[in-house]
Amino acid sequence: MPVVVTFVSQKGGVGKSTLARALATFAAAHGLSTKLADLDAQQKTVTIWKHNRAGHRLAPAIDVEAFDAAKAAVAAAKHCDLLILDTAGKIVEGTTQVAQDANLVVQPTSPSSDDLHISVLLFLAMERVSIPRERLAFALCRTLSPQEEKGARSYLESFGYRVLAGAIPEDLGYRDAMKVGKSIAESGRKELDRRAQDVMADILRKAGANIDMKRTRRGR
Repeated sequence: MPVVVTFVSQKGGVGKSTLARALATFAAAHGLSTKLADLDAQQKTVTIWKHNRAGHRLAPAIDVEAFDAAKAAVAAAKHCDLLILDTAGKIVEGTTQVAQDANLVVQPTSPSSDDLHISVLLFLAMERVSIPRERLAFALCRTLSPQEEKGARSYLESFGYRVLAGAIPEDLGYRDAMKVGKSIAESGRKELDRRAQDVMADILRKAGANIDMKRTRRGR
């Protein structure tokens, strides 16, 4: 069975699908057999991105498929190393079940006070339905300064939650990359790529997917 990473959020526009795409390209580039499941029946953001990526003939090719339910995605990915679930940008009836089946639940949030507050409320709600705190992690996105990142990290950690290493800054270079089917881990700008890749590597570590071990095993 694959390692499952689920991206959730209370609202759209905080970076959920952006991170899901970056994790898929990063993991695939490091030798993990990866499937990206689009569970957002209305927007299908990552499905549209898949076609854009294919049109630009970018490598590695990413296995993206739309599903109505997480269980179907898990069944389709049973021979994969990693399954990434990109949920709708809102909490729906099946969100809890999706989170309960994951090795790691990642919630992106901007550093704004409004987003931080509602993000904490979502994880508190997940804990109330028996999702262990150790399987929950925040990802800081759209940061504008080291001071802003530090303040947001301190706020989230004050509630006892894990915050992923690094942060995704607000930068036009990331948007330009995604316009042509790339992910934010493939912008072609060294510092931007490094920052995105640091976050992706920490997601895989916390989810229990060891990319170095996978590459070593396949190289034998």
